[in-house]
Amino acid sequence: MTAPEAELARRAAGEEGAGRLPAKLAALRRLSGTGLLSLPLFLFFVLPVLALLLRTPGANLLASLAESAAFQAIGLSLRTTSITVGLTIVFGTPLAFLLSRRNFPGWRAVDTLVELPTVLPPAVAGVALLVAFGRQGVLGHWLAAAGLPLAFTTAAVVLAQLFVAGPLYVKALAVGFAALDPELELAAAIDGANRWQTFWFINAPLAYPAAVSGAVLTWARALGEFGATILFAGNFPGRTQTMPLAIYIGFETNFDVALTLSAILIGVSFLVLVVVKLLLQRDSN
Repeated sequence: MTAPEAELARRAAGEEGAGRLPAKLAALRRLSGTGLLSLPLFLFFVLPVLALLLRTPGANLLASLAESAAFQAIGLSLRTTSITVGLTIVFGTPLAFLLSRRNFPGWRAVDTLVELPTVLPPAVAGVALLVAFGRQGVLGHWLAAAGLPLAFTTAAVVLAQLFVAGPLYVKALAVGFAALDPELELAAAIDGANRWQTFWFINAPLAYPAAVSGAVLTWARALGEFGATILFAGNFPGRTQTMPLAIYIGFETNFDVALTLSAILIGVSFLVLVVVKLLLQRDSN
């Protein structure tokens, strides 16, 4: 490059850089304005969580966890949510696969009914479970007559969690199944695979991230379930009192225990969101 050409290139680069600077300043100005407008609601979301964590008695954390009510509530929550997730996977996977096909009459009605529990008010969900499975319920009176009462038992806790949280797994996995390339199934069929082989070796492995994401969301929602549980299962320590119910009672009996359990649930919820976001990011890549 000759000297005049080099000089022209330097001038062009300088003019280009000078042109970019106002654009960058304008973009920064717009971003600052948007940030200021976004700040109030962001702080409203964050400050209650921070306030709770700051008020949690760090020095008495272990002592609060050692309380019998807190210990029983944590143990019961872990047991019931594990059972709930297991039942959801076993019975929700076929339902999710069916919904992903979208090739049967009444698909929209079935899909809407599956989603319905996720938008019901918790009190309505609890009353619905009670009139269905309570001692005087549609099915509950037959179960009670057979010596298998459900209401106000640990099984009722699992049913309440399954009712409100199970649809999250079903919908997440249905979306995962629906996103699969149908040509993969066709290729497997051409190679001689039957439906079960296609499902286990093609559909299930490819939809695995969606299944894990849905299972994690279901577990987190079940862990935080309150309204349907207290109406259908009651609030009996060691039998139906889960962590959210123990927090509710803690407001009247031991506020430190309520704070401690609340902090645990916040931490669990945060980790669940991180796991789900990582899974979704990996799936998109």
